[in-house]
Formats: sequence, structure tokens, C-alpha cells
Amino acid sequence: QVQLVESGGGLVQAGGSARLACAAIGRSLNDYVIGWFRQAPEKGREFVGRVNWIGTMAVSADSVKGRFTISKDNAKNMVFLQMNSLKPEDTAVYYCAAARSSSTLDHGTSDYWGQGTRVTVSS
Repeated sequence: QVQLVESGGGLVQAGGSARLACAAIGRSLNDYVIGWFRQAPEKGREFVGRVNWIGTMAVSADSVKGRFTISKDNAKNMVFLQMNSLKPEDTAVYYCAAARSSSTLDHGTSDYWGQGTRVTVSS
């Protein structure tokens, strides 16, 4: 079983950058596919992207392609979401999740979720 803890949220000006971190406790992240989701106020959860155990990244949301990247640091057992050129519509609570397979993760049915970290982008 793995516990996930996000950090790095806060208030950012439009056009700025932020980096979110997801730390794994209890198991190696190499045992999972790790993804990022976000949920904006009064909207459903959106799958942002994922990174697999060898570090291959896939960004799913068209709205963030070219601006967001996902990486992992095996030594620190952490995954990062680098967000550049932030827009007010990126305001959301961001969650990391872990799953044994990409399909489980992509469908949002992971067993393991972090508590979320809020990012607010001001215009």
C-alpha cells in the first residue's frame, strides 16, 4: 500500500509557473503508474497526465499540452507536475494518484490518491 502526499500549491499570477510534488510513502513509485488529476470549482475531475515506472510521460488534457510536464525522481520517490504559462482556468485542486496499470489510472479508478493541493491562478 502506498500513501501519496502532494505539495506545492498556492497562489500564482497568470503567466507564471508552479511545480507540484507528489511524494510516495510506503512503497516505491516504480511499482505504479502515477498520474495527476485536477478538479476546478463546480466542475468534474479532469485527468491531466501520467508518468510510468520508466519515466515515460503522457499528458492527456489538450488544455495543458505544451504547458505542463510530468517527471519523476526515483531517488526521492517523488513525481512532479511542472506547470508553465498558467491561466486562470488552471485554478483547481490537483491530485496525484497511483495505479498498477495505465487503464486503471486513466479511468480515475486508482486505489491510491493524495489529499490534493490547491492552485489558484489570478488574472
